[in-house]
Amino acid sequence: MATRTPPAPSSETKVPRTERGRQTLRKLLDAAAKEFGEKGFHEASISGITRRAGMALGSFYTYFDSKDEIFRALVKDMSGQVASHAGGAITPDLAPFEVERAALRAFLEFARDNKEVYRIVDEAEFVDPASFREHYETTARRILTRLKKGEAAGAFQPGMEEAHAWALMGMNVFLGLRYCVWDEDTDADRVADMANDLLRNGIGRD
Repeated sequence: MATRTPPAPSSETKVPRTERGRQTLRKLLDAAAKEFGEKGFHEASISGITRRAGMALGSFYTYFDSKDEIFRALVKDMSGQVASHAGGAITPDLAPFEVERAALRAFLEFARDNKEVYRIVDEAEFVDPASFREHYETTARRILTRLKKGEAAGAFQPGMEEAHAWALMGMNVFLGLRYCVWDEDTDADRVADMANDLLRNGIGRD
């Protein structure tokens, strides 16, 4: 899997000033993903995160003040990774339905490689509801922007609204859960093709 860049600093993440610092932050977040993903928020610990990252406890406090703080940063980071993977799969030459297929396929691959994203985001509903809501609202806005472009291109039925974006996002989330987390051997292309057929029947112009 490709090396991931650290997230854009939030108001709660201390800004790394060096490349080494950025790498350390990335290691902490990756370790936190494993710790929270395996143990859940309440059973996870800062010491468990630093052990997984292979660094001293003091390194944690260079960037975060608490377990809650790194959890919030992690939800933001994973949400950004979802957006990056989906956006990176979209090229200007793709037709509207191909755009949705490419975005879903990229998400399926991300979910397969990062199964902990489901537990972490689900727990955010109770640990940090604001992060939970922000993740889904920003995802839905990205999808709605794509749907509006498809509508303008004449590929989708007129009247694409927020509800369509939320419905499409829900389908994609549960397809990832069913075919990449519960049954990780399923071919991502086949799932993306099935979803695309549903979309064509549901919002296609023809």
